Amino acid sequence: MSQLTLELAQDLLARAMTKATADFGRPICVAVCDAQGFLLGFARMAGAPVRSIAISQGKAYTSARMGVTTEALLARIHREQIEVGYFCDPLMTAMPGGSPLKDANGALVGAVGVSGLTSAEDQTITDFIATLVK
Repeated sequence: MSQLTLELAQDLLARAMTKATADFGRPICVAVCDAQGFLLGFARMAGAPVRSIAISQGKAYTSARMGVTTEALLARIHREQIEVGYFCDPLMTAMPGGSPLKDANGALVGAVGVSGLTSAEDQTITDFIATLVK
């Protein structure tokens, strides 16, 4: 797979929402973007916090731009004692809940971001979604 399709992005959105409901019983916002961080699909479940719209999209964007989970980015920021602003991109966030989507060869094809639960729960969902893309 060289790029993420709209059809696959929509399937990943649905799977993320199903997992949020099944595992946590609470609504989320979920965003899927392409390898450059541009939005392909987005969904906000009924009752998900409005603030989670931009946060989920920022998590997906950041994960695509950095090629790592936002959880890994946060660990790097702590380890190197730097701020996310040092990357000169005001759209980036280091809140856990974003995961890169890679094909079977390990090439980055996009990313997914979730917001609405705890950061750890958001990350659990995106880590799961990342395993579905190959």
